Amino acid sequence: MLSKNIENALNKQIRIEAESSQTYLSMACWAETQGLEGISNFMYAQSDEERQHMMKLIKYVNERGGHAIISELNAPQTSFGTFKKMFEELYKHELFVSSSINELVHITFEEKDYATHNFLQWYVAEQIEEEAQAKTILDKISLIGDDKGGLYLFDRDIKLLSTINAETTK
Repeated sequence: MLSKNIENALNKQIRIEAESSQTYLSMACWAETQGLEGISNFMYAQSDEERQHMMKLIKYVNERGGHAIISELNAPQTSFGTFKKMFEELYKHELFVSSSINELVHITFEEKDYATHNFLQWYVAEQIEEEAQAKTILDKISLIGDDKGGLYLFDRDIKLLSTINAETTK
């Protein structure tokens, strides 16, 4: 059985994961309108992944005797200026999500809820991967600079990355 404090903290994380999905969906839409098919495919896949993270939390809360709450969401940003700025936003967002997960883990320690602590270890590991991927993408974008040919290759390569990621999550 979940304590009310942990149930509330998990519900807060459910909202964060839902807003993450919406943020990445908005990024996908923006990239698609910019002709960046690879980037948009990547962001659509990221949006789906965040929704899966939310669903996993929802099921956990309900299975542990809590009540998962689906709340209103803040509207995501809809324009990003450049694809570099968009990926900078993505990286900042992943850092925010990691911080939120870490706070949630801390609460489970304080309340000695080791089952939830164990459950959250998957999210901790996932955030390490998400941050590393976002940082690697930003590093690649820095290498490209203002080279249009580089942007073309980057868009093609990230499309391949989203295809590979989709295959490994099946």
